Amino acid sequence: MNLKTVFTFFVLLTTISLHANEISIKELNYAGPYAIKKPFMTDTLDLNNKKYEEKDLLKNNLSFTNLEQSGTVLTANSANEITLPSSSADYALHLLSFYLHSDRYGEGELVIEGLETAEVYVNNELKNSSVGTTKLIVEPKSYHIIVKLLTLSGQQPTVKMAFKPEKDLQVLASSSSKRQYMLSDVTDGKRIQSASISPDGKYVIVNYLTTLSGGSQFSHTEIVDRSNGHSLMRREGAATRLQWMPKSAKAYYTRQGLKGRELVTVDPTNGGEVVLASNLPDGGIRIAPTEDFLLVSIQETGPEERRDLQQILEPDDRQPGWRNRSFIHKYDLKTGLLERLTFGHLSAGILDISKDGRFLLFANRERVLTERPFARINLYLMDLTTGDVETIFENKGFINGAYFSPDAKQLLIYGSGETFDNVGLKINPGQTSSTSDGQLFIFNLADRKVKPLTVDFNPSIDNYLWNAYDNMIYAMAKDRDYVRIYSIDPVKDVIRELSCNEEVVSSFSLATSAPTMVYFGMGASNSLRLHAKDLKKNNDVCLIDLSAEILKDIELGEVKDWNFISSFGDTIYGRYYLPPHFDPNKQYPLIVNYYGGVTPTARTLENRYSSHVYAGMGFVVYIVQPSGATGFGQEFSARHVNAWGKMTADEIIEGTKKFCEAHSFVNKDKIGCMGASYGGFMTMYLQTKTDIFAAAMSHAGISDITGYWGEGYWGYSYSDLASANSYPWNATEMYVGQSPLYSADKINTPILFLHGAADTNVPISESIQMFTALKLLGKETAFVQVAGEDHHILDYDKRIRWNNSIYAWFFKWLKDDSTWWDALYPQKNL
Repeated sequence: MNLKTVFTFFVLLTTISLHANEISIKELNYAGPYAIKKPFMTDTLDLNNKKYEEKDLLKNNLSFTNLEQSGTVLTANSANEITLPSSSADYALHLLSFYLHSDRYGEGELVIEGLETAEVYVNNELKNSSVGTTKLIVEPKSYHIIVKLLTLSGQQPTVKMAFKPEKDLQVLASSSSKRQYMLSDVTDGKRIQSASISPDGKYVIVNYLTTLSGGSQFSHTEIVDRSNGHSLMRREGAATRLQWMPKSAKAYYTRQGLKGRELVTVDPTNGGEVVLASNLPDGGIRIAPTEDFLLVSIQETGPEERRDLQQILEPDDRQPGWRNRSFIHKYDLKTGLLERLTFGHLSAGILDISKDGRFLLFANRERVLTERPFARINLYLMDLTTGDVETIFENKGFINGAYFSPDAKQLLIYGSGETFDNVGLKINPGQTSSTSDGQLFIFNLADRKVKPLTVDFNPSIDNYLWNAYDNMIYAMAKDRDYVRIYSIDPVKDVIRELSCNEEVVSSFSLATSAPTMVYFGMGASNSLRLHAKDLKKNNDVCLIDLSAEILKDIELGEVKDWNFISSFGDTIYGRYYLPPHFDPNKQYPLIVNYYGGVTPTARTLENRYSSHVYAGMGFVVYIVQPSGATGFGQEFSARHVNAWGKMTADEIIEGTKKFCEAHSFVNKDKIGCMGASYGGFMTMYLQTKTDIFAAAMSHAGISDITGYWGEGYWGYSYSDLASANSYPWNATEMYVGQSPLYSADKINTPILFLHGAADTNVPISESIQMFTALKLLGKETAFVQVAGEDHHILDYDKRIRWNNSIYAWFFKWLKDDSTWWDALYPQKNL
């Protein structure tokens, strides 16, 4: 391996020295000296009958941030010795630090000479409370080594440090904090969970979740000034998470008080609180735009049976809580009257309340399992002053939401192209629409006429809002691997992209009485940032930049777009990630990643398989967006339906080959691929079609379409999308022919299967049966089940080990280094 090209970005070559596999530490960051005194002795022994010793002074706490603030660097002489500053105080503490950057998994020893009393910390964790030798196990990432030491008056010790790696482990030492992006940068730190702007556009509620190293988490909420981002107040804990009142520019939250559940308003200017209502029932609360009543969704428990012997009424009855139902109640804030508005055996869902507070738009769904889409919506309009209810429509499929126009004369309907007799559909003859491709329609309440808004719009709608201030519709939509915000003129039918400073918008919020918006999101090479946007002036101001702190001292490799024309004649979009300080004359192993479900692999820095983490480990990562993904138009997304790998797999294989041909820095013999859920299915399916991959990883993948269709909680309903009108009894060729399990004998690629043992979406049996098949066939494979985890691995420690398993697998097969894998899973002679 060319050490210089892999780690040039970590260190100046003058700061390291390689002699007989020993790395001498030539530069140290320094902070100090800090004078300290012995404590006053009231006794010669402590409560454990132990005498106080001078070395106990080292236990005094000293902030490691002093190293950053100091900016002092000490340099070694020709003998690799570093002399520390002296102190005239009787006792003094000193801080020394440097960074170790490892290119792979391995072990080594940190040797410190010249100190009598010191503590050694690795990434802020105490590893050794004595000088001499500290054994370290390193992974392919960076480590911050800190040494805290004690000196006596007049002492000026000379320190000599070295790291002795085992075997061919290659490690660099540096005083520079510059490093590669690591998994801990994805998992740890503060993140924005939501942000909403006040009705008058002056203030923003920002909800945060902070994850500490080790997995403990805490939530807090801040109200910030929209004009400058300054925090006006802060509240700890998820229980006091704030929301805005509809029009009065006050925040609110609910709490348990002396008089039961209370609704409390908060003044953002001074933090003053007022209890608006007491003795509220449990349930979700929706405050009317007029702020004089609430709508409360109260859940009622359905008929119960013994859990040890339960009749399952229908497939969804296996899900906990499925038999429960929710009903709408009106709570008058003046009188405290709680009035029930809906009754029956179907849940009633609140969709919207008209701006004058008079009309309620609500719906329920009826199951129709004998035909897709397996559920029908009934939409109702209730006059809250009289109680009269008008049925807007019944038994309508392919609808997922509805929203009032500002004057309540029209509805904004959200669904797929097949609703309203296919008026919004734009696909080729013989195709079936993807129900995940979101479309918008305007429904006129007076004459029941429907107008499709997005039929000629390729991006797939995710979120939408009809703004009362300017009568414009605002929508967030997937546009290829971007997520953007658009304005839609409902009169002129003009759709315009709003300029935003994030590649992938996570959420947006509009002021109801001012031309102001806030949104937050991230990009391929930046973390979360919150922006305020003036809709009239079309200018943006960054209010909160979490990315600056998260990416401090991190050097990311380049991200470049790369598209190709497939043999089917389509432009297949993609991008690739290069290692930091990439060397075009070197050959790198390649990892290919593709979408799961139907969502394109978005340009986000932080995700389950962050490409920059892999690039930091010396891999090139190619993200390909093959047929079937939403965000490229209805015809493109419809290719997912009744395909199960057809065309999509061909495009991935073709794209991988063409990418390698176009980029000489890729080692064609060391290509890996990875995917999860439907992407896990694709991983297995690809190996039945090609041998170009040297290693593969499938997380929660589907090996037998029939098994997934019948066993997973949402198997049959996802198949409404992916296998529309096709069932095991009328499409045996697809269910068998496209299932990788039935072609297991064609697989020659080593596949790692990872699966949560409690996965209710894709049952773990899908990995088990393919693993079993490959074992019986004598093929190279491995299977790791994650106890207690569902479709996503959420437990902090398990997530770390789960990711490390993937990294180690690719190191084994793409870098010919099985050290990490063998350490995680030692060979067992059974």
